[in-house]
Amino acid sequence: MKKFALITGASSGIGKACAQRLAFRGHNLILVARRLSRMEEMAVQFRRDFNVEVIVKKADFMVLNEIEGLFAELSDLQIDILINNAGFALGKSSIDEYDWNDFEQMIGVNIRAFTRIAQLAIPKLRQTAGHIVNISSIAGIEAYEGGSVYCGTKAYVKMLSKSMRIDLAGSGVRVTDIAPGAVETEFSTVRFKGDQMKADAVYEGFIPLSSTDIADVVEFTLNRPRHVNIEYLLITPTAQASAARIFREPK
Repeated sequence: MKKFALITGASSGIGKACAQRLAFRGHNLILVARRLSRMEEMAVQFRRDFNVEVIVKKADFMVLNEIEGLFAELSDLQIDILINNAGFALGKSSIDEYDWNDFEQMIGVNIRAFTRIAQLAIPKLRQTAGHIVNISSIAGIEAYEGGSVYCGTKAYVKMLSKSMRIDLAGSGVRVTDIAPGAVETEFSTVRFKGDQMKADAVYEGFIPLSSTDIADVVEFTLNRPRHVNIEYLLITPTAQASAARIFREPK
């Protein structure tokens, strides 16, 4: 029976890079995100270039019923990899000045949806002795000014990953938490709600990570021998010493 890798947040950034890497390696894919047209374009390319099966599903991760409906549709498929990648930051203000709706969206996707996806995928992963890769962040181990709830949600992912590792011991399911530092994707454009000048400034004066850099690490963890579980990896640009400390070349 064919096995599939399920990738959330697959339409751009780290999710897209992981999808391309797995397709290149011959893995069948289930791509899930809000932006259907982007994923359909990816699917056409992957089927043509890599001769893999690609299933595309649109889902709003704020709506748990859509996540549950997604897994009902996938009930007959075998899943051996989950790349739990969907998540984002909105805004960067002092906690008392933050837009409450931004908090609710971050908590809704980064915690509620993230957890529900893992919970629904685990029975399938038990059947295949599969691998869960949770994408967290350096923000989950180091808070920074204006990070408040985003940092809190990523700290949650770190603890969830560890708890999952303990709960699944003996099942054959591996769990890996990958925590990127500064990665140049649409992350900052989303955080600053389309203000491209602010987004571009985040990456000025140093070479940030690319989504491909993270896909390299994901691939490495997936390809370890079955008796090896890489539990946690923090990956930063050489110029980034902490969540808030980045050496920038003077203009």
